[in-house]
Amino acid sequence: MINQNDDDKADSMPLADATDAALDAVQAALNSPSAADVPVMVLLVDDQAIVVEAVRRALMNEKGIDFHYCMNSSEALDAAIRTRPTVILQDLVMPGIDGLTLVKSYRSNPAMHDTPIIVLSTKEEPVIKSAAFAVGANDYLVKLPDRIELVARLRYHSRSFVNLMQRDEAYRALRRSQRQLIETNLELQRLTNVDGLTNLSNRRYLDEYLSAEWRRCGREQTELSFLMIDVDNFKAYNDNYGHVSGDDVLKQVAASLEGCIDRAGDLAARFGGEEFAVVLPGTSIDGARAIAEKIRRRIEALQIPHEFSSEASCITASVGGACVVPTENGKITSLIEAADQALYRAKHNGKNCVFLA
Repeated sequence: MINQNDDDKADSMPLADATDAALDAVQAALNSPSAADVPVMVLLVDDQAIVVEAVRRALMNEKGIDFHYCMNSSEALDAAIRTRPTVILQDLVMPGIDGLTLVKSYRSNPAMHDTPIIVLSTKEEPVIKSAAFAVGANDYLVKLPDRIELVARLRYHSRSFVNLMQRDEAYRALRRSQRQLIETNLELQRLTNVDGLTNLSNRRYLDEYLSAEWRRCGREQTELSFLMIDVDNFKAYNDNYGHVSGDDVLKQVAASLEGCIDRAGDLAARFGGEEFAVVLPGTSIDGARAIAEKIRRRIEALQIPHEFSSEASCITASVGGACVVPTENGKITSLIEAADQALYRAKHNGKNCVFLA
């Protein structure tokens, strides 16, 4: 019998590429320009030409400040969405739509929800100031403010806004990266535990799972059954039909095994070569025998022609198994060896049969 592990190595390069892309996104977000280096984009919304001109003159020689204005209140929201300012100067008293209503409109629009808004008023009025802050304004200035104060507040609010946007983008990129890394790790774990040809669990995972169930059944003093399945005369099939056809046989046998186990705790795995194994926790020897016979019949029912078999005209399998209640001093290898010996007996008894120790 063949005991080596034939697991196909999975190509994980696409997974590595996905991980690198996610990390690059995080790094790009974290390496964004300093908020102080991002231009201040000012949008003034005021219907008075004299105010527009005064603000324009105040900002015209300031490095890193771009100035835009809108004099029609009905066009203010569209102008804000179009220019995407980093700070809005909003006059309170305007014909048509008043400034407080416009502030609420900005805040209700997803694109402008966090954009800083500095309200411009003709006088220092606590009630009006309170109303402005209540609807979402960030600051309040009596127009026209001193140029130095105006520039300082514009830069401060713009820088805070850009910092917020950069932090949010870095956070979003980090969350995307975390999700992709989790998905990548799960996929790598799946590839590590799955046989590349048959998609059953591989020998590595079989050993881990059987060991875990051995300990659990030992603690609970319940039965643990183990089956070994070997495709009869498989070398003759490979030699005469070719390895591609042989691989297809192994895939069909694997699918048959999967179809014969119903409980979530049962595990079908590729043991090596043309040998397979089934772990049956909490299953008595009679229950294991019933499943073993079901497996044997299911494989025979595939009716895969095998003209070079010495026992049958189609692909068949022999099944050996053993059942034990694990003890503290017992060894898991004893269960595997007992199942292997039972499989040998099944082969010796003419193949295409079941034998349980």
